[in-house]
Amino acid sequence: MTSFRSSQAEPITSKAQLIAVVADGAKPKDQWRIGTEHEKFAYTRKDFKALPYDGPVGIKAFLTGLMRYGWEAVNEGDTLIALKQAGKGTVSLEPGGQLELSGAALDNIHQTCCEVGEHLKQVKAVGDELGVGMLGLGFTPNWRREDIHWMPKGRYRIMREYMPKVGTMGLDMMLRTCTVQVNLDYVSEADMVKKTRVSLALQPIATALWANSPFTEGKPNGFLSYRAKIWRHTDPARTGMLPFAFEDGMSFERYVDYALDVPMYFVYRDRYIDAAGQSFRDFLKGKLPALPGELPTVADWIDHMSTAFPEVRIKSYIELRGADSGPWGRLCALPAFWTGLLYDGDSLEAAWDIVKGWTAAERQELHDAVPTRALKATIRGRTVQDIANEVLVLSQAGLRRRGRLNASGKDETMFLAPLQEIAASGITPAESMLAAYGAAWGGDVTKAYEAYSY
Repeated sequence: MTSFRSSQAEPITSKAQLIAVVADGAKPKDQWRIGTEHEKFAYTRKDFKALPYDGPVGIKAFLTGLMRYGWEAVNEGDTLIALKQAGKGTVSLEPGGQLELSGAALDNIHQTCCEVGEHLKQVKAVGDELGVGMLGLGFTPNWRREDIHWMPKGRYRIMREYMPKVGTMGLDMMLRTCTVQVNLDYVSEADMVKKTRVSLALQPIATALWANSPFTEGKPNGFLSYRAKIWRHTDPARTGMLPFAFEDGMSFERYVDYALDVPMYFVYRDRYIDAAGQSFRDFLKGKLPALPGELPTVADWIDHMSTAFPEVRIKSYIELRGADSGPWGRLCALPAFWTGLLYDGDSLEAAWDIVKGWTAAERQELHDAVPTRALKATIRGRTVQDIANEVLVLSQAGLRRRGRLNASGKDETMFLAPLQEIAASGITPAESMLAAYGAAWGGDVTKAYEAYSY
C-alpha cells in the first residue's frame, strides 16, 4: 500500500526508525487505496482431498499453470512458493496449501471486485485442467490435520514447531482456516487511531456477518465461526482486540511498543533463521541469541510486524482481519463494508458514536460471544444484528458520498447487498449451511464443495 522513504536494508539504530515504518504510511486522502486479500482451499474434485505440494495434481503444478497469465515465479531457494505480477499483487501459499491472492492497491471497489473476478477466472481455468477446485469457506468442513500437506516454506517450519508451545489451536489456524481481509490507508496519526478504534470495536460485527465455518471433520462443531474461535486459542501474545488502542496516548509509537513485545518467529538471511520466542528488543541491542552481535534492518522489522495477528493490524496501513472467507460476493463486500465506514468522515464519526462508550470488558465479551452466537450476541442490550443493520446504513451512505461509479453508472453500494440480506434476515451464512446439512445435504458436508466452490 505504500513505499518506505528509508531503505529496508538500513540497520536500525533508533526507535524512530521503527516508528517511521508506520508513520510513513500516512498519505493524503486523494491517495488512499484499497487492498483486498483472500484465501481459499485447494482440493481434488474427485475425492475432495487437500492438494500436496508436488505431483501432477499439486500446488506447484497449479502455480505453474497460473504463470500463463503473466505471473512470475517467486522462489525460496529452488522451491516455487509464490507468484507476482506488476500491478496485480501476489499469489502465495498458506501453510496447508491454501491459495491467497494479495491484490493490488486500487482506487475503488469496482476495481477490486474485477481483480477478484479475474483471479478466480484464472484459478478456475487451471483447476479445470488439473481436476482441482477451490473452496471459499472460513474453515475446512471435513479435513483432519493429518489429511493436510505442509507447504515447503522455511517460515512455516519454524511456526509449526513453535505454535503448540503457546496455544492449543495454532496448527489449526495454519492448516485449516481461510480469511478475507482489506487493507486501508490513513491520513495522519490521529486518523489511524480513530480508524483502529472503530474497526477493532466493530470487528465482531464483521465476524458475525461473514460467519460460515460451522463444521469440523464432517460434523457441526457448535460454532458459527469456528475460524474465529481458533484465533482465540492460537497465541495470546500476538492476537486479540488490543485494549491499549482505546487508552489515552494511543499513537504510532504505542503500537510499535506493542509489536516490540510480540515474540519473534524468525530472521531472514538468505534463509529463515529460527528465533521463535526471542525478543526484538534484544535484537535492537545486538543480543538476539539467534544472531548474536547483529543489529536488525528495517526489513527485519517489517517482517516482524507481519507476525503479529491482532483483529486489526497496523503496518504502513490498517489491516482488517476478522472475517471468514466466502463466495465471490462476500469477498467484494468486505472492502465495501469497511471503505464506506472508514473512508468517509461522517460515517466514521457516526460509527465512533456507536462504539465509543463500550468498555474494554464489553468489547472482549462481544468478541468472545460472536463465534458461537454471531448476530444474536449482545452488547449493552443491543444485538449484533441491530448494530449490523445500523452500520450498514452508515457504510452505504459513505460509499454513496464517495461517488465511485462503474461503466454502468452504479456506485459502490451495490456490493453491500449480500450483507444487507444477512443482517435483515438475522440468518448468518453458517446457519444457512447448517439448515442445508440437516435437509438437502442429508448430513453430508462434502456437499459444501459444490455449494461454495468458485
